[in-house]
Amino acid sequence: MAEAAEKVKEAEVEGSKELEAHRTTPRRMFSPFGDMEGQTDRLLESIFPRGWLRPFGWERPLLSEMEGWRPAVDVVDREDEFLVRAEIPGVDKEDLDVSMSDSTVTIKGKTHREEKEEKGDYYHCEISRGSFSRTVTLPAAVDTSKAEADYKDGLLMLKIPKREVTKRRRIKIK
Repeated sequence: MAEAAEKVKEAEVEGSKELEAHRTTPRRMFSPFGDMEGQTDRLLESIFPRGWLRPFGWERPLLSEMEGWRPAVDVVDREDEFLVRAEIPGVDKEDLDVSMSDSTVTIKGKTHREEKEEKGDYYHCEISRGSFSRTVTLPAAVDTSKAEADYKDGLLMLKIPKREVTKRRRIKIK
C-alpha cells in the first residue's frame, strides 16, 4: 500500500515538473497561431508518443516550424536618421546579408545546425535553425549610400540617414 502511494506521489511530482516546464516555456508574444500551436502540441502528444515522426525526418510537428523564425526588430525615428536594431543571436556576421531600397530594409541570414549527435530524445526543442528573412518598411525615404551597419553580441545596428526632403519649387512656363 505504501509503495503504491509512493508511486502516485512520484507521478504527481513528475506531472508537476512537466506542467511547470510547459508554463515557463517562452511563447511567441504576438503570434496569431500561439494558442493553436500549444493546443496542437498537446493533442498530438496525447495521441502519439514523443518522437513519432522522427523516422520520417520530422522532429517536431509545430506551426511555428513551418512559418519560420524572424528576428525581433526595433525602428527608431531620429531627427536625421533611422536606427534599426535587430536581435539575431547565434548568427555569424558572415552569414548575414543586409539590403536596402528607398524605404525598406531587408535582413537575411542563416543559422547552422550543430553536427554533434545528441544522446537521448529531445524533451523540448525551440532553437530555430535554417534561413530567415525580415523586411521592414521605413516611414520615409533614406540615403542607402550613407548607411552604416554594426553587429556585436547578437545585435545588428543599422544607422540609415534620411534622404533630404526636396522643397517644392515653381516652374515658370514659357
